[in-house]
Amino acid sequence: MSGSFFGTDGIRGETTLREMDEDEAIALLEQERSLSPAFMRVLGEALSHVQPEFPGSGSTVVIGWDERPHNAELVGALTLGLRLTGSRVIHIGVCATPTLHHAVLAFDARMGCMITASHNPVSDSGIKVFNAYGYKTTRANELEISRTLRQLAEEDREVDASDRNALQQADETPLEWATAAHPSWLEQRFALFEDIFGGWGESRQRGAFATPFLVDSASGFASSWLAQWLTERGLPCEEVSGYAPALNADCGAGDFSPTQTWTHEEAAASSHALLKRLVPGPEGQWVGAALDGDGDRCLIIEATRDGYKVVDGDAMAAILMAAGHQEAWMFGASIESDVALMGYIASLHDSTKCFETAVGDRWLSFALRPQNGGWLKSASMPKACGIEDSGHVVLPAPHPSLENKWSLVGDGSATLCAVLLAADRGMLHGFERGWKQRVSIKESQRERWHADAGIFRSTCSTILSAFTELGFSAERRYVEGEENLLLVHGVNGEDVVSFGIRNSGTQAKTSLSIRLSPSLDSTPFVELLDEVQATLKAVLQGD
Repeated sequence: MSGSFFGTDGIRGETTLREMDEDEAIALLEQERSLSPAFMRVLGEALSHVQPEFPGSGSTVVIGWDERPHNAELVGALTLGLRLTGSRVIHIGVCATPTLHHAVLAFDARMGCMITASHNPVSDSGIKVFNAYGYKTTRANELEISRTLRQLAEEDREVDASDRNALQQADETPLEWATAAHPSWLEQRFALFEDIFGGWGESRQRGAFATPFLVDSASGFASSWLAQWLTERGLPCEEVSGYAPALNADCGAGDFSPTQTWTHEEAAASSHALLKRLVPGPEGQWVGAALDGDGDRCLIIEATRDGYKVVDGDAMAAILMAAGHQEAWMFGASIESDVALMGYIASLHDSTKCFETAVGDRWLSFALRPQNGGWLKSASMPKACGIEDSGHVVLPAPHPSLENKWSLVGDGSATLCAVLLAADRGMLHGFERGWKQRVSIKESQRERWHADAGIFRSTCSTILSAFTELGFSAERRYVEGEENLLLVHGVNGEDVVSFGIRNSGTQAKTSLSIRLSPSLDSTPFVELLDEVQATLKAVLQGD
């Protein structure tokens, strides 16, 4: 293989500490999704050699990590590779992914590396790479890093054991920086959200939020401070992920799906740290929220008449934009976001700009950032929002030292604060959801699904023909960052239907999703989804 090592959001794999040479390390990652210190060392060297899309000055690289069993060894190996090739390395210790983004700006770094596998099981780890503006790597950048890594692995680059041990240590280790910096940064952003959305006093007095409000930080970085931080600002909260056995295990947003529901009995019988501790409340009351392990997304749980439901990224973004409706918003929504959301938000203002993006919060930031890849510039918080129904909500964040300059970041704690402030329980009544259904073909041989494959072309023809027979004007759409995405849109008057098929960038599965306008009968589209899924299973799972 000769392509990129990077998936939807960085590199991820099940970790191993077994000693090996770099050729074996590369083969293990490509063939068995196994990540080793040997791979991380040569990756560090490649990152030093390759300029990010928009590099900063100097040679400083900031590294942060979450609490996974093998992260210390992976960080040491990455640091060795970086320092061996001239980079100056700062370790900020355990943090959330948005904290690492913030650190890149605060330390005026050339690059940032977050060692995490996000919501993946704790047995996995990986890396997310940020440039000097706090944006994640581009496809072109990832291909260049991968190409350079392969070239380096062919060279003889032995290092003496004594030098190797020294080079695994950072040049600077402000390990307590993140502990103070993220709450302080959130305090600043909280004030900005209050300026736009107002306070939450009225909603809280009307019983919109349960007390205590349960917070599940997936045993990640926020679990030590977020619930107390919110309590001190007037919303009594209780962190529940301390009951979970490990990071992302029976806790956090990674186990939830957009629009998922539970009865009271199902929640009480669950092993999930948040679900099993929910207390029934009045219909419409918000009773809890879940972040993922690296803290960059959030989902809210709402009480229903007979149980609970997820308030997903689509619904949260609708609340934010409706609450801050005094000005038009610029927003991006991924291809798996609700079509009805786009129509709803766009109808608020003729001048609202909407971008449809690939899956992954980095593509939301790419769609919203200036074309030159630099800062958003504004004296007040720019009205920009990126939306994924999974709970990634990308919002502007102020630069820590430069006035009127903003980056874009997905931060679960900031999303939660913004939505709590914006929440008016009547607001969702104006949000008419569409209908969507998503299915996955697991253990998919993903290399069989690509734009040049016969099954890709025949599936496209099948969907286009089906949409046409149902009275829709249909076309295939192309989205930057999803080269092997099949996305077909159909329009009939004001009704819209969308069918998307894409490989997961982090797991051995291929996802199929259908999204419909709220007035459409889903029956023929479910039949089409079932037909296509059965055909693809035979090809992608077959011998």
